[in-house]
Amino acid sequence: MTEITLIAIGRAGRTPEAELVARYAERLRPKLRLVELPDGHGAPLECRRREGAALLAALPAHAQAVALDLGGRALDTEAFAAQLTRWLEAGRPLAFLIGGAEGLDPAVLARADAVLSLGAMTWPHQLARVMLAEQLYRARSIALGHPYHRAGRP
Repeated sequence: MTEITLIAIGRAGRTPEAELVARYAERLRPKLRLVELPDGHGAPLECRRREGAALLAALPAHAQAVALDLGGRALDTEAFAAQLTRWLEAGRPLAFLIGGAEGLDPAVLARADAVLSLGAMTWPHQLARVMLAEQLYRARSIALGHPYHRAGRP
């Protein structure tokens, strides 16, 4: 099955957020591989450029790149599940990209095959990882008919 990678700027260390990502990553099929890249330093634009270059360099060969950005498309859970299934069935490695505090460099957004938003609110990058990992697990549960997702509950 297609590999899923989450490439993110910043190192989580041993935090509760990192434990949650690890929990979902282990349960997810295919498993989620996390690649953490160091934060950039310097002026904001230069920092964003360096982080963007690192994100692009870490992409697996021929990967479908999905950037997470506030300006991206917001999908509901069922639509995300259907899209994830299509991506996985395409047979190419799938990589989700989360930038640093300065956001994603335009080069990353230009390379992305899709740009998604986790909603209109701003989230700390460590929580964005948790939210994405949970939604990936939920989407795969939907696709597999597992009762984890309870659509339509009050």
